[in-house]
Amino acid sequence: MRVRLLSLACAASLISTAALAADPCTAIPERGPLPPYIALGKPFRGQVSHIIDGDGLCVATGTGPNTWVEVRLADFFAPELNEGGSAAKAALERLAMNRAIVCVPQRGFNGDIRTWDRIVARCQIGNRSVGDLMRGAGVREGGRAYQPRG
Repeated sequence: MRVRLLSLACAASLISTAALAADPCTAIPERGPLPPYIALGKPFRGQVSHIIDGDGLCVATGTGPNTWVEVRLADFFAPELNEGGSAAKAALERLAMNRAIVCVPQRGFNGDIRTWDRIVARCQIGNRSVGDLMRGAGVREGGRAYQPRG
């Protein structure tokens, strides 16, 4: 009986960990109204609670994953994870994880501040943009949406 309970507990833990890893930031719906604290040009702040990839992170604006805002950095374009972006993700984790951050939503390529369930935003840690921190750390930009600055 103890072995069976332990097995069930382990399985439940793995399932909840997998679900959390899939998309732990749930404050922004893919469709429908945004939370009132998210608007074009209106800063929101919190602590970086999760790193999605090299240009995506979660900002904990409250307690629990349902208050985590998934952000797509407006000023840095990392390669996709399957295209060599794991170094960018590791760098973003070193630079931002558990740090206080302020983000200001901007319009993305689609003209909206939301791309699926992410908010396009320029974010700062201290007085430096996260994009500048990434470039300063030597992280290369790339990926499908990348347009070299000129």
